[in-house]
Amino acid sequence: MAKHPATDVNASPKPANEPGSPTGGWFDRIFNFSGRGTTVGRELRGGVVTFVTISYILVLNPLVLGGAPSADVKGGILESMQVASTTALAAGVLTILFGFIANLPFALAAGLGINSFLAVSMVHQVTWPEAMGLVLLNGVVIVILGATGARTAIFNAVPAGLKSAITVGIGMFIAFVGLVNSGFVTRTEGGPPVQLGLAGSISSIPTVLFIVTLLIVAVLLIRNVPGAILIGIVIGTVLSLIAEAIWHLGASSDDNPGGWHLTVPSLPEQIVSLPDLSLVGAVDPFGSFERVGPVAALMLLLTLVFMNFFDAMGAMTGLARNAGLAHADGTFPRIRHAFVLEGFGAVVGGATSSSSNTIYVDSASGIGEGARTGFASVVTGALFLVAMFFTPLAVIVPMEVGSAALVIVGAMMMMQVTDIDWKDFSIALPAFLTIIAMPLTYSIANGIGVGFIAFVVVNALAGNLRKIHWLLWIVGLGFVIYFARSPIEALLG
Repeated sequence: MAKHPATDVNASPKPANEPGSPTGGWFDRIFNFSGRGTTVGRELRGGVVTFVTISYILVLNPLVLGGAPSADVKGGILESMQVASTTALAAGVLTILFGFIANLPFALAAGLGINSFLAVSMVHQVTWPEAMGLVLLNGVVIVILGATGARTAIFNAVPAGLKSAITVGIGMFIAFVGLVNSGFVTRTEGGPPVQLGLAGSISSIPTVLFIVTLLIVAVLLIRNVPGAILIGIVIGTVLSLIAEAIWHLGASSDDNPGGWHLTVPSLPEQIVSLPDLSLVGAVDPFGSFERVGPVAALMLLLTLVFMNFFDAMGAMTGLARNAGLAHADGTFPRIRHAFVLEGFGAVVGGATSSSSNTIYVDSASGIGEGARTGFASVVTGALFLVAMFFTPLAVIVPMEVGSAALVIVGAMMMMQVTDIDWKDFSIALPAFLTIIAMPLTYSIANGIGVGFIAFVVVNALAGNLRKIHWLLWIVGLGFVIYFARSPIEALLG
């Protein structure tokens, strides 16, 4: 997940004997308030701030996964209201479990990189139940890797530059999706692949509101306002409601290119409703292997594992440092519990069709407010469960407003580009290819595969065999098979 601009979250915790600090009892034994120098009040505030900061996912996930633009290979769609409900359910349950078991102030919710990959790339090959089945299997793999300690070994085998490049590439991919969905850039015929707006200029009110929302969120982030993305979405949605009431723009079509691209903003008939959890259990874990073949299905699964794997580990390490909980070697308390639970987030995400749930670096906002224990996560999770009953509010947000948040998140992820050693061409070229291939091919899988293959081949031919961990040879070969799967399948009949 994306990082917020730097915030001073390394301030020393207040002494354990400050007024209001617990001095013992079962509550303190569970969360260790005294040992971490915090109080119930600080944890409550931290949990609320974290929820406000990341609750934008309750709006964006239905926009990314739901509706006709994300129809699968058979034309099936996920209903936005159902996605909103299961997004809140999965995030709530997982974040509460993480708080109690891992005792860390980290929140989990549907990851924007993986949900975009599912909606833009994967469902053109498989159905939604099959895609979510692969997400579930990906979670099982992550849980096993985390429980056995293999996850740490694999993480260490991949060069740091490639890890950063994957995050940056996903950020560029997400931003490009947002620019396209907002109408800021459009496809052309007989000319360059894309152009600015309609016929080379910004001439539609929805796209103008995308720009306005983008600027509002950017200013709020620069001023370190908690919940900046959510506030920006709310303001943009209100402006959209006003614009639709005045100009009656309607839905976009060939006859009405200046209309709204997906959701025509209008007030819902009701604000509170019982959550629709029909998507829970609507998965087919092994159907994709029959539909696209075992090779293609395995490579799709491998791509999901890589995406889950690197982003979450980096997020947890950074958050633990911010909270002052990390040891000198970068590890932190209950690290194996955290790895296993994060993998379980993909299992739950797949089982609820809300996409893989992962650790949000945005949890740094709550840590900056003073959160140091899992009780803050319990508070955040409880608020997610309450939000299930307000899902009608999520589906009134137009795609243009939601797309502004995608571009902002992409920009945040781009910050990690400075972690790549661009002076070392043995890593610079694979990193560059990883980053650029994702938006240009409209596929996160392609970017990861090109980067891994390039790293192995370039360094092998240059005589840098010591740089290549044996695991990377296996992964690189797997991606070669993935890219050549069509001729291979034809050769095998």
